[in-house]
Amino acid sequence: MPTLNKIGMALTGSRRSPTDPSLSRLRVALTTFFALDGFIFAGWVVRIPAIKAQVGASASELGLALLGVSAGAVATMVLTGGLCRRFGSRRITVVTGVLMSLSIALPPLTHSALALGLVLLVFGAAYGGMNVAINSVAVDLVAALRRPVMSGFHAAYSLGGLLGAALGGVLAPHLSPTTHLLLLAPVGLLVAAVAGRTLLTGRITAPPDDRQDPSAVVGPVAGETAPAVRRTGLVVAVFGLIALCTAYGEGALAEWGPLHIQEDLGGGQGIAAAGYAAVALAMALGRLSGTALLERLGQTRALVLGGLTAAAGMLLGALAPSVWMALAGFAVTGLGLANLFPIAIARAGELAGPSGVAAASTLGYSGMLLGPPSIGFLADAVGLPTALTTVAVLAATASAIAYAVRNTRPGP
Repeated sequence: MPTLNKIGMALTGSRRSPTDPSLSRLRVALTTFFALDGFIFAGWVVRIPAIKAQVGASASELGLALLGVSAGAVATMVLTGGLCRRFGSRRITVVTGVLMSLSIALPPLTHSALALGLVLLVFGAAYGGMNVAINSVAVDLVAALRRPVMSGFHAAYSLGGLLGAALGGVLAPHLSPTTHLLLLAPVGLLVAAVAGRTLLTGRITAPPDDRQDPSAVVGPVAGETAPAVRRTGLVVAVFGLIALCTAYGEGALAEWGPLHIQEDLGGGQGIAAAGYAAVALAMALGRLSGTALLERLGQTRALVLGGLTAAAGMLLGALAPSVWMALAGFAVTGLGLANLFPIAIARAGELAGPSGVAAASTLGYSGMLLGPPSIGFLADAVGLPTALTTVAVLAATASAIAYAVRNTRPGP
């Protein structure tokens, strides 16, 4: 698999020696699961306008139905950290990959907003569990590689999303949502089976993990252990809050961006799908350069610059009078948001392992929990363009938080 190995090394930004083929194969397999996650999710996203019309939902009703994705994801994330510790992150990755591939076929089979919301709970549960599991495996691989390559894995997610959105844009004028999403299920199952076999049989050789030993954070003074644990929890929560602001923006762009282009700016279904494709492409490019960006700027500067870029881009995307200006604004927003979530999740994982990933992910996807209904109700009250400007506000908030805690450390 020399070609696949080169692809995996490019996406993760790794410089591993060819003498470690097992780790290289694991990296390719995990990269594939990140791409599958983005591909399946994008397939759902680009058919939201058609499914909205199919179930006859208003903006606020659709917002409540979309709440099912986020509610299912957040509820599962609370449990997945413990499941990863008990059964292994790689096993949970494969199981949730299969569940997500199966559940993508459910939304187009519904004919009411209530039924849509219920099946989206199932889809969201698989999506949330998969995100915690793949990020937990990624944290272990990052530790083994000893380089900040988390953004590379998330680039695969964005590239998968780009492929899913592009495919959806091509198929939308010709296939019903039911046919389109039913076709995605066997594709996802096949990819999960092939990549899952490698993921389950490989071995990660990582440095000793001292994240569960509080004394490793604070030194040998026993009396400082409890304060250090609390301090570590606070730092994890801070990075989770940054993830929340970021996930709100990603969710809004994914679930409301196509609708904004189609209903407010008069774009067709294909152009609406291009809105999410522009975001996915920009995020992929930003994440592919994420390792170099982090090594050059450091975490704080990368977070602050990314948040401010996303805020400016979203103001353009939400308030632009033409489709093409809106697409440009969405792309700039995606570029700014690209590395915020990976940095936050990677840092939480470094501090507290799978539990840190689960905690930060739960906080992060709470942004997606708040986003769909909030924007839906605001859209009914003041219009969708104005509602989308809340993404800019939260992106700027993420920048402010990152700058405010720039000197914070997990230990005393």
